[in-house]
Amino acid sequence: MPRFPWDSLATAGETARAHPDGIVDLSVGTPVDPVPDVVRAALRAADDSPGYPATHGPPQLRAAAAAALARRHGVHGVDPEDVLPTIGSKEFVAWLPSLLGTRPGDTVVIPELAYPTYEAGARLAGAEIVRTDATHSLGPAGPAVLWLNSPSNPTGRVLPAEHLRKVVDWARERGTVVVSDECYLALGWEAEPVSVLDPEVCGGSFEGLLAVHSLSKTSNFAGYRGGFVTGDPALVGELLELRKHAGMIVPRPVQDAMTAALSDDEHLREQRARYAARRERLRPALEEAGFRVDHSVAGLYLWASREEDAWQTVRWLAERGVLVAPGTFYGPEGQRHVRIALTASDERIEAAVRRLRG
Repeated sequence: MPRFPWDSLATAGETARAHPDGIVDLSVGTPVDPVPDVVRAALRAADDSPGYPATHGPPQLRAAAAAALARRHGVHGVDPEDVLPTIGSKEFVAWLPSLLGTRPGDTVVIPELAYPTYEAGARLAGAEIVRTDATHSLGPAGPAVLWLNSPSNPTGRVLPAEHLRKVVDWARERGTVVVSDECYLALGWEAEPVSVLDPEVCGGSFEGLLAVHSLSKTSNFAGYRGGFVTGDPALVGELLELRKHAGMIVPRPVQDAMTAALSDDEHLREQRARYAARRERLRPALEEAGFRVDHSVAGLYLWASREEDAWQTVRWLAERGVLVAPGTFYGPEGQRHVRIALTASDERIEAAVRRLRG
């Protein structure tokens, strides 16, 4: 396995922390805002849970997830039986190729610029990795798994429905499982993201498709570790059986907290407004400081460039007390960009704005 990318930011982090006004850490998309009261109340109410929880989760959690997909994203027809809770989304991303039976000699396709755990999961399964955003570059071969991520981490790019539909059709012809990481689906700013399970994309059938969702960003749930996957009933059923054997179970109090989060939209609207306000402050300041912001029409990040090596930009910002991630964490195509997260308090975002303009 490669070295964990963020460990290599240690020197830049020391530089940023030495700033007289302290560090502004925009390197990791970790939530900083309070956990919604409705979520905390549900967790407290379930704190006396001495028995083993169900891997499949309680019916009310699965029903809440299916209802949220319909209400928030226009995804209808999800049977609650085909919803599977996960321990956050990262562990699921990392182990999915292995759970799907991917083996050495198989191929896993990931975006050219991609969340590093897609590659890590393929490596854990011993599979070959191909980075591409164009299926025509793959030739006649049928990969075992193809990852989609819209809105993208790191770029904030949104794939239109017709593009997604072409990928789905291509994959179905080859027996390839399409897995769509939709953790940022609720955070569209200048474009409206579409789920792979939207009827415009999948044609009303979930065959060969999995959609991965996380509560971390929209419900400040990262510390609780809760997410879910849904899609093709046969695939979800296989994953459920495997996860039962492996003991991959979301704790029962967290399951109840997930149910509360998925049933309440007001806290999501409030969190969206926080991120939108931070984005509206930070992006102009970056552009005034000479950065070009590419894509970044959705999600929690600004994909920015000073037309220089990414690590040079990391050092330039660290000298001003701002820590960001180099684009190279996400693939070779990111060598002249940095990823700048919106996940900092209003006060720290304002500090970054002042430093960029100073």
